[in-house]
Amino acid sequence: MNDISPGLVLILGALLVPLLHGRLRQAYMLALPLLAFWQVLGLPEGEFGQIHFLDMTLVTLRVDRLSLIFGYIFLIAAFLGIIYALHVDDTLQHVAALVYAGSAVGAVFAGDLVTLFLYWEGTAIASVFLIWASRTPSSYFAGMRYLIIQVGSGVLLLAGTLLHYHATGSIAFEHMGVGSPASWLIFLAFGIKCAFPLLHNWLQDSYPEATVTGTVILSAFTTKLAVYALARGFAGTEILVPIGAAMTAFPIFYAVIENDLRRVLAYSLNNQLGFMVVGIGIGTELSLNGTAAHAFCHILYKALLFMSMGAVLFRVGTIKGSELGGLYKSMPWTTGFCIVGAASISAFPLFSGFISKALIITAAMNEGYFWTWLILLFASAGVFHHSGIKIPYFAFFAHDSGKRCAEAPGNMLVAMGITASLCVLIGVWPKPLYDLLPYAVDFKPYTTEHVVTQLQLLMYSALAFTVLMRTGLYPPELRSTNLDTDWFYRRAGYALAVRFADGAQTFWEAVDRLVRHAVSKIVFRLHTYHGPGGILARTWPTGIMAFWTTVMLAAYLVLSYL
Repeated sequence: MNDISPGLVLILGALLVPLLHGRLRQAYMLALPLLAFWQVLGLPEGEFGQIHFLDMTLVTLRVDRLSLIFGYIFLIAAFLGIIYALHVDDTLQHVAALVYAGSAVGAVFAGDLVTLFLYWEGTAIASVFLIWASRTPSSYFAGMRYLIIQVGSGVLLLAGTLLHYHATGSIAFEHMGVGSPASWLIFLAFGIKCAFPLLHNWLQDSYPEATVTGTVILSAFTTKLAVYALARGFAGTEILVPIGAAMTAFPIFYAVIENDLRRVLAYSLNNQLGFMVVGIGIGTELSLNGTAAHAFCHILYKALLFMSMGAVLFRVGTIKGSELGGLYKSMPWTTGFCIVGAASISAFPLFSGFISKALIITAAMNEGYFWTWLILLFASAGVFHHSGIKIPYFAFFAHDSGKRCAEAPGNMLVAMGITASLCVLIGVWPKPLYDLLPYAVDFKPYTTEHVVTQLQLLMYSALAFTVLMRTGLYPPELRSTNLDTDWFYRRAGYALAVRFADGAQTFWEAVDRLVRHAVSKIVFRLHTYHGPGGILARTWPTGIMAFWTTVMLAAYLVLSYL
């Protein structure tokens, strides 16, 4: 088993899912991530599963502390996602979810760039079916855009890998930096999947279009795989610090005015990724520990928030903030679990986000990134605004929408309950998580200074929300479509391309008319000069006839091309 990637347990296991039904299928799907997790627990550190291919050595299983912590949380997320989706009788979704999760697990244990590329594209192809499974026109087009961007990321990764191999003779997946065209291509491939600013729109475009259960699965793997890849290949790359800082800040403004609550969570996902990217850019042991810890905690509390909103969508049929409110009366358990997720993402003391985000913020301050530190504090307050308050407030409280429904299905409640318990347990007792981090941890999150500072930050953020709501200045929940930067290539760019195509067609039609007119005048003059028979009607030597035949064919070819 030491030569077999744990990801293959899920991928190959997914092939039998269509053959099983009922409780047997459910038990089998739950057993797959447990079996893979058991395998990971027994893996020794080192490189295994080596395959020699075309003068290259593929390392399909590289085990170290960085890959292990991401492997653990990916398998935990897969297990929780399967529990959450047990009520779904859709073979396509189950197979896609298992292959997707298995590809992500395989990628974090990949020791070379070629193996990474294969699993990288596996995540792209499998995950798109979780979007298409909604079976709506909007999900089809969103899925197509998602697939093009994700496969495009893989193409850049492959191109960078080929250039890197040509320049160095190595395909080892290790620290690269950005010192060559090859590494820049790989960096861009990782940045697309990590939803860097201006490359982020695929996330908000596609995740809300996925199925209720598909969105939970999507939130766990794609972007965190990119975080892992950046931590592996580009730790300490200075440009990641401002990129990450921008990622934490700009989604706040979109999330505040967004009406679709799953899109709000998609924007807040961008915000949280920014903290991880900053940690990678700083590149110290403390900051990289913070990135790994925050990725671990984020997968849990973000999944919990998507689970609670998915339960609302499943029972009520809408996720628009303008159409919800008062659901705490019908869905009290879902409300409570959502509040736990909101407290965790807001970094309340005794919740998981508090003990992970602190590592990154402290590292930024220790290394002299003062302005970045201020942005991170602002972003922390902002995420409390739109995910800590807005999500539970507009979904379950606010005005009473009059909607009454049943509580979420039992399997959904079990998945949310386990996830919420992990969020609280990690926040109360962070040592087991700290022991899993890539480097030794000498950090105490529960100091008086840190707790008081964080509570003050959260208190002032809550006060600002209250004042804005009471004065009517907070953006109301309206039925609307907010324009992001993708408008420039999806709307403005498309209109510009259409106009350019129309202009080009008009231009070539004018050229065609001019050429035809010029050719007809030449033929007319030759006909006039040589008499009624015309130059082409007379008897000429073979060479002359061949010459004019060539001229006529060339003219026809040019006119046809134009």
